[in-house]
Amino acid sequence: MLMRTDPFRDLDRLLQLGSTAGTWSKPAAMPMDAYRAGEDFVVMFDLPGVDPDGIELGIERNVLTVKAERRPVGGNAEMQVAERPLGVFSRQLFLSDSLDTERIGAHYEAGVLTLRIPIAEQAKPRKIAISDRGTDRKEIKA
Repeated sequence: MLMRTDPFRDLDRLLQLGSTAGTWSKPAAMPMDAYRAGEDFVVMFDLPGVDPDGIELGIERNVLTVKAERRPVGGNAEMQVAERPLGVFSRQLFLSDSLDTERIGAHYEAGVLTLRIPIAEQAKPRKIAISDRGTDRKEIKA
């Protein structure tokens, strides 16, 4: 369901996973799981501590883009320990034509963004009826 086209992008993503912060020009990667569940393709992104208003979803052709920003808390507070990554996180997925990108559903709960992408009707398995012409049969004798 996902198409992998650029091994260098995957390598860059793996190197970014070690990065703790991202900027708008060089966002950090976000971990994800993807699987098929019945008639849907499900993608889950870990975005703990991200406000739902800080998440952007977009799709152009078959490229799904997820961008999120985790902002600092406590405006004037004097931080004592700051280990949670802040900044921008981004991920692009190349979706196959077998997915119905017009009906993507998104849900955000407990720091996990879940996308449900239905399988397109033309990609679902179906049976093909075989007709019998009865009158055009010819008998073959051995």
